[in-house]
Amino acid sequence: MTPMPPVPENTDPAARYEQIADELAPRGAKRSQMFGMPCLKDVNGKAFAGLHSGELVCRLGRDTPAHAEALQLPGAHLFDPADGRPMKDWVCVPPTSAAHWDNLAEAALTAKR
Repeated sequence: MTPMPPVPENTDPAARYEQIADELAPRGAKRSQMFGMPCLKDVNGKAFAGLHSGELVCRLGRDTPAHAEALQLPGAHLFDPADGRPMKDWVCVPPTSAAHWDNLAEAALTAKR
C-alpha cells in the first residue's frame, strides 16, 4: 500500500466515507444499505465497502495482498457483524488509519469476486 499523508484525527468517519463514495461514483459505485449500515455496491450490485461503527469495511478477498496489508494497519480486524462469525474476506479499518481508506475502497471495488 502506498503511504498516504495523514488525515486529521478529528476527521468525521461518516464525512470521510461520503467523500470516498463521491469519488467512486463515476466508476459505478452506488450508495446502498447492508446489515443496517451504509454501503457501496459495484455496477453488478455487489457490496464492496461500507461504514460500520465508524470504521471503513472493505471486501478485499482473504488471499489478496490488499487484505494482508489492511490487517497490518493498527486496529484493523476482520468484519464480524454477527459477533463470533467473522466475514473472512472483509476487513474493518479504524478512522485512525483513514489515510488508507481511499486505497482500500479502490482495491475493494476492483477486487475479483
